[in-house]
Amino acid sequence: MRLGDGATVRLDRDNEPQPDALLLIDPACRGQAFTGPEGYVEGAPELVVEMAASSAAIDLGDKQRVYRRNWVQEYLVWQVFEQKIDWYHLTDEEYVSLAMNSEGVIASRIFPRLWLDVAALLAGDMPQVLAVLHRGLATAEHQQFVRQLTQAGPKNDRRSSQ
Repeated sequence: MRLGDGATVRLDRDNEPQPDALLLIDPACRGQAFTGPEGYVEGAPELVVEMAASSAAIDLGDKQRVYRRNWVQEYLVWQVFEQKIDWYHLTDEEYVSLAMNSEGVIASRIFPRLWLDVAALLAGDMPQVLAVLHRGLATAEHQQFVRQLTQAGPKNDRRSSQ
């Protein structure tokens, strides 16, 4: 897995967004994107994060459609002025909003036990955000996911599994 911030992502001939953050799985581990010779991310990262202040209409409109068309599996939008976080998962070629659990935590469907405490993040309580994140990443389920990535065979086309 690789984390990036502010990277240019070449999704297709017409779209090179620069999401605020992204998380991708290495192609050797069945991921969809890679770093090209010019240093750009080529292809669709598994998770894209946008912080939307004045750009909320674009991030939830045109950008969301571009990410969906290019098979970005998860898309998180933090609407700063609205104090709202939406995390979407690509299901049947459409983005479906992931629901918070009873503790106010949203969990990734692509990255097992990648958890986000929404209320803590919106309140600026970074110690709590990190505590919840680390609790998820320390689970056996997440460790198994990491082991599977390192043992992955040739890349499968994720589009056929949608």
